[in-house]
Amino acid sequence: MLQACLTPELASEITLQPVRRHGVDAAIFFSDIVVPVLLAGLPIRIEPGRGPVLDEPIRSRSDLARLRPLEREALAPIRNAVERTVRELGTTPLIGFGGAPFTVAAYLVEGGPSKDQARARAMMHADPQAWSTLLDWCADITGQFIRAQVESGASAAQLFDSWVGSLSADDYALRVAPHSMRALAHLDGTGVPRIHFGLGTDRILAQIAELGIDAVGIDWRIPLDEASQLLGDVMPLQGNIDSALLSAPWPVLRAHVDDVLRRGRRAPAHVVNLGHGVPPDTDPDVLTRLVQYVHDQTPVTSGEDP
Repeated sequence: MLQACLTPELASEITLQPVRRHGVDAAIFFSDIVVPVLLAGLPIRIEPGRGPVLDEPIRSRSDLARLRPLEREALAPIRNAVERTVRELGTTPLIGFGGAPFTVAAYLVEGGPSKDQARARAMMHADPQAWSTLLDWCADITGQFIRAQVESGASAAQLFDSWVGSLSADDYALRVAPHSMRALAHLDGTGVPRIHFGLGTDRILAQIAELGIDAVGIDWRIPLDEASQLLGDVMPLQGNIDSALLSAPWPVLRAHVDDVLRRGRRAPAHVVNLGHGVPPDTDPDVLTRLVQYVHDQTPVTSGEDP
């Protein structure tokens, strides 16, 4: 996985394949949230069936001494891959990708995937200064990572906070949100739209909207019209087709998609997408059919905004 992410030809090809096969309206750069961690010198790896693993987790102030800056030269494979991809895409936009500081830090503190990120949540209270230092580091390497993609031709940038749903609203506001803002601030001056996506964010949507973003990704847990209402009906939304239903009979999936499209009309704009990733056992033909169905329901003619 990580070798593919750091091999420009492979990363570009994997990014392009969904566009060629399914006819989606944009590509998203193929990578992993721990790629900048590896490029900054921490020996993290991805274990099949488990995910990112760090044998010596970051859990104390002394551990912070192992953190090194991410050098610009280390991002050369990322820049190369994005440039290749943008050339191949032509007029199809590419969305840059990066992991939010909390999710990146959670992997580093836990040493791998965790159900509730208990060690990370404990560290943020037990040693707030060490926690802040760690998240600043995560914010900066992620910020550099997504900025490199934008400078190489990506048309937008998306910050993924997979584990943010384990936090209380107060912890998010006080101990996480400022660091997400720091990561996104690396895009200042680029002029590209910024998207935030997290899982289990219904209780912190208003705080997420204050990060300085242009759209909010919504998972499958909350209907889009309710999410839009929580955000004052002023924020474009992305989502939120339940990926579990990709294996359901087509009439069931179609009815669900119709409901998502209907509810999404409450927001000022709606980027139709899944509420989470594609399950590995999904029939690719279902994805092609889904994309075509959404296109048929939401035609765009010359002069209209999509």
